Amino acid sequence: MVYVSTMDKATGFMPPMGDQAIGTELTQTYNEGSPFPHIVIDDFLPPEVLETVLAHCDDLQMNEDAFEFDRAQERFKRSYQPDSLPDPLRTLFYSFNSRPFIKMLENITGIKGLIPDPYFLGAGIHEIRQGGHLSVHADFNHHKIMNLERRINVLIYLNKDWKADYGGSLELWDEAMTTREQDVVPEFNRCVIFNTTSNSQHGNPQPINHPAGISRKSIALYYYTSTWDGTKRAHTTQFQVRPKSGDERDWRTRVDELRDDLLPPFIARLVKRVF
Repeated sequence: MVYVSTMDKATGFMPPMGDQAIGTELTQTYNEGSPFPHIVIDDFLPPEVLETVLAHCDDLQMNEDAFEFDRAQERFKRSYQPDSLPDPLRTLFYSFNSRPFIKMLENITGIKGLIPDPYFLGAGIHEIRQGGHLSVHADFNHHKIMNLERRINVLIYLNKDWKADYGGSLELWDEAMTTREQDVVPEFNRCVIFNTTSNSQHGNPQPINHPAGISRKSIALYYYTSTWDGTKRAHTTQFQVRPKSGDERDWRTRVDELRDDLLPPFIARLVKRVF
């Protein structure tokens, strides 16, 4: 049974107010999730909605709003910004920022006052190609443009008949990076929602190894609250190293953060421009 059954199959829109109770039955399960609050929901959207997304995926192009990452921590990864996508996909992403969808997320997570991101910073359609991966990490925590605190991630997978052997499973690790507590295969129409904090360690570090060379695709959405204040320390993505894995440390980010912490802002900006 489709979880968001009220979503229109053609547009992705939910009814004006939606079902105000949807999600409340999952709140306890969500908040009891380990190693941090999370939930996995299969058959999340009407499959026709995601079929529309897949129909356009082969035509996605790199442009000024798309990003490509290829380094030790994020290999062969591409991110396509929603405003540069074909119109049917843009419409779907605008639905993800709508009041009915956000109300459902508030019901599931128990976090009130969720704010969508009209800029879609880091969000959109993500693709990791053959041999690629995304190391375990905690996400950036501050939306600088809107001065908001990042609170939850929503991931919706687009991969048909995906098996664990193909790599790319979402791993959730404990704060100390000693134990992998969850291992979620990124199957078609599976949704994962989880709290985003400086200690919510997650990633898909196992390289993609699909026998037909098919890439791993997902929809990524991020939501915020107006709880940011001067007592919190802003940080970018914090990559971690799994025990006995051979993962490379992200020295570039560590050096950049040390520079910003120790040098006066004016000098730090000069150093950044030079190096």
